[in-house]
Amino acid sequence: MPSHKPTGNPRQEGKPQSQWSIAMTSFRRHRLARGCFYVLIGLYACVIFADFLAPYRFDDEDRSYSYCPSTTIEFFNQGHGIWPFVYVRTLSFNENHQRIYQIDTTKKYPLRFFHHGHLFGVDEPGRIYVWGADARGRDLFSRILHGGRISLSIGLIGVLISFSLGLLVGGIAGYFGGFIDSLLMRVCEMFMLVPGFYLMLALRSVVPENFNSLQIYLTVVVILSFIGWASLARIIRGMSLSLRQRDFVLASQAMGTSDMTIIVKHILPHTLSYSLVAIMLTIPSYILGEAGLSLLGLGIQDPIPSWGNMLSDAMGIVQIQFAPWIMIPGIFIFVTVMCFNIIGDALRDAFDPMFKES
Repeated sequence: MPSHKPTGNPRQEGKPQSQWSIAMTSFRRHRLARGCFYVLIGLYACVIFADFLAPYRFDDEDRSYSYCPSTTIEFFNQGHGIWPFVYVRTLSFNENHQRIYQIDTTKKYPLRFFHHGHLFGVDEPGRIYVWGADARGRDLFSRILHGGRISLSIGLIGVLISFSLGLLVGGIAGYFGGFIDSLLMRVCEMFMLVPGFYLMLALRSVVPENFNSLQIYLTVVVILSFIGWASLARIIRGMSLSLRQRDFVLASQAMGTSDMTIIVKHILPHTLSYSLVAIMLTIPSYILGEAGLSLLGLGIQDPIPSWGNMLSDAMGIVQIQFAPWIMIPGIFIFVTVMCFNIIGDALRDAFDPMFKES
């Protein structure tokens, strides 16, 4: 009789897949969510290396280039090959007092790479504007890269604080129950009674006006963190009420494990799948919250850029009509929010308990 050798690793044969591996397999099949994930990775990589990728500092301004349109890159034959350069633009006004930039073809400024610690740039007094300039002649491309550090980090830091608080409060309320549960849930309901945006404005109004940029940044993070934790705490509390009756929790109690250890190591990890989905769906609200505060002048203050306060230049229809490129920060906000929402929806479908691998 010929012998039949088993194929594959016998330890892996018949081993059931975990919920996490099944969910990740489902997520990888979602092409749109996978593409959004790569977009977010690219955005975070760009803002991390903003000092190198941006041709100017965020506060480098030249008022003579106010609302200057994007610079056209020309090419000339240098003898050893074609090399890019830009022309100088001069500002003038027509009879309607509208800005007109004329190209001075007598002065060429070669585009230089690895220029003064930046990826590219031109020698002064030449200026290069990839996406145009704002009202103070600052490069919009550079300010978007630097401003992304504020807008993108506030979402991550704010959600980390609020979800840590919500998980802890919800876990304690669901595990102990009784008076502690009632007290903590009434506190959560007090926060949920007030609409989020009005609560955000009320908390911001008590902050002193003489705060510096770092203090304002930390203040905005704390304010946004106070808004979203209550709803999460109520959901985690409901999940903890069912988990505390599980055999592994009762076994830990019988072994004398402390209550806080049971909550942190045995109950909260079982809420990870829901928490991950909720985090992805909540980060956009933090980004929009910061943008709303900064747009109203209550958040990050100029000259420190954020995508929200950069949109303050677009408050007037005249500016939008003659300088439509000042709306570009809004495009970045839209793309970022949509990417997080699409990834959150894909993760929610992947972790759905009714999901079955096809």
